[in-house]
Amino acid sequence: MNQEMPPALPCLSGHLDKIAGVRLPGKPSSSLWDVSITDGRISSLDPHNPHQDSGQAADIMQSGTLNVVNRLLAPSLCHAHVHLDKCFLLQDLKYSDLQIENGDFQEAMELTGKAKARFDQDDLLRRGRTLIEESISYGVTTMRAFVEVDGGVQFKCITAGLKLKAEYQDRCEIQLCAFAQLPLFSGEDGGAEVRKLMGLAASMDDIEALGSTPYVEEDLTKQIANVHWMTSLSLKHGKHLDLHLDYFLEEHKEPLVWTALDIFEGYQWVENKGKKITLGHCTRLTRFNDQEWASLKQSIANLPISFVGLPTSDLFMMRTPENVRGTLPVVAMIQRHGLDAAIAINNVGNAFTPHGNCDPLSIASLGVGIYQAGTKQQTEILYEAVSSRAKTAIGCEPTSLGLEVGELADFVLFDSGGDWRCRKTIPEVVYDAGSKRATIRRGRWVGGNL
Repeated sequence: MNQEMPPALPCLSGHLDKIAGVRLPGKPSSSLWDVSITDGRISSLDPHNPHQDSGQAADIMQSGTLNVVNRLLAPSLCHAHVHLDKCFLLQDLKYSDLQIENGDFQEAMELTGKAKARFDQDDLLRRGRTLIEESISYGVTTMRAFVEVDGGVQFKCITAGLKLKAEYQDRCEIQLCAFAQLPLFSGEDGGAEVRKLMGLAASMDDIEALGSTPYVEEDLTKQIANVHWMTSLSLKHGKHLDLHLDYFLEEHKEPLVWTALDIFEGYQWVENKGKKITLGHCTRLTRFNDQEWASLKQSIANLPISFVGLPTSDLFMMRTPENVRGTLPVVAMIQRHGLDAAIAINNVGNAFTPHGNCDPLSIASLGVGIYQAGTKQQTEILYEAVSSRAKTAIGCEPTSLGLEVGELADFVLFDSGGDWRCRKTIPEVVYDAGSKRATIRRGRWVGGNL
């Protein structure tokens, strides 16, 4: 007989001193724990004493202590790669005439270009808030948000991003990446205007990362120039570097990653105390054999590089004439090849990625099938890939799956233990995360729908 489901948690405000009676990742699902919080960090993990409970099944909030009745508490989630300014274009009535007909990369670039010509602060803020609110409700407390810079939008997207960053600073860490989707060395003016604007964006204190897409350049020489220029600019201004790289699958085309690694070494990235380097997409690497993966690991050496797979976009966009598709084999990259990697949603509701939502765990769940990764260890890697590994990839402080004392009290709280069909372990969450969650950042309730 099913137990009666406890009522929803109350809407909370203020900081929590303790979250009591929770299940924890890696602990026996029958054991319950109390997580104490001091100054936004985990101060202790103690076995829960059931004799201190009120005897009621309902969740209770009293004097800074939240008793949560067998709910699973896990590290909060992270968007390692999300485009803030291009979200929900296919759903927004303002852009209802810009619908997909071919479903290829060129069409996506054209439709997005037409949409960008209509961008204004009102709709950038409206759509951006929707993405952030929905993300927080799913458990996201950290994100790298790409905001585009070019001759058309100028600083419209950055201005909106800065406003949203300030607006949500207490609920979500929004790391802004000034992003050059258009070429830096191709086109009528040879990319001069985009380079000028990116140089100005790089000087802004609240821009933490710089990104570009070398593969949109006209030829290999200009692709290499793109990587050189972005690497130099990032080092000069002390920013993280995030490149959309090798976004193709054809085996006869050589990937740029080898040249990029040589460029990073040539600029003495480590010696010059460069920040994190993140390489997104990299679908060509899916054709690597074991020897090539080993060479990649050796070539990276001590460079602070993480790869970010973007499965929903990659599987929709990238296909050969033979209909071969691919996305980075993130679990194998971590488990077999010892590389740093994460996965992310990339786009939500636009011509690059019309399907999907703002839930990072939907990507982790998709990964079970894509990577045939259903074991306990593999599902834990998938969870980390949208949580601690994702935060590390973008240079943010993570909370580990072990929830260690001293780590940030950044959590997601899953549905109730009042029914056998609850999420008791990380594998269950990755298989099917459900939609009922609460989000806690720095020991403070910031959103959710429990």
